[in-house]
Amino acid sequence: MMGALGNVLFAISYFAGPIAPGIALDFSLMAVFIAGFFVGPTEGIATGVIAGILPGIMFGPVGTGGWLGLIGLPLGKALTGLTAGLIGKSVNLQKPRSSLLGIPLTLLAYVPEAIFTYAYFAFLLPFFIPAQLLGNAVIITILIKAVGEVLIMGFIVAALIGNKGFNSFIKAFFCKPQTTSKATANT
Repeated sequence: MMGALGNVLFAISYFAGPIAPGIALDFSLMAVFIAGFFVGPTEGIATGVIAGILPGIMFGPVGTGGWLGLIGLPLGKALTGLTAGLIGKSVNLQKPRSSLLGIPLTLLAYVPEAIFTYAYFAFLLPFFIPAQLLGNAVIITILIKAVGEVLIMGFIVAALIGNKGFNSFIKAFFCKPQTTSKATANT
């Protein structure tokens, strides 16, 4: 479900916010952050792969990235899902926390994908598309746009961390109940 939500969020933001040819808004990571932070790394990875399909198509074969975009974008989003899941487990967002913690955690969860994105555009993509389409200005524009999007999503994650209804929903439907062993039950 979260992967589908990521694709819907991408479609809305992509068609509502074109910035330049081949550069548009992409809020598909919101679903990846929710799955990773609140459920776990495995779910974050799966959501990232699924949420990266439509962006991979639009920025890949339909855009300027070719078929490599269809591989690179889901991989990058899966990396963010993994990182968000690992951070979420280590910080234990199920416990009451300050909502503002969501902003730096969201930015931190994006760092590996930002590094991957830079490497993808600077070192891998030039083998497949003409070098004049890429340059440091394009890469910097994409990364600045992405950090801006992630910052906005950080505020949303912060609101979700502090929302008791959302946290109750997550606990009820996605967290495994604690079971007691027979040894502790008999004492």
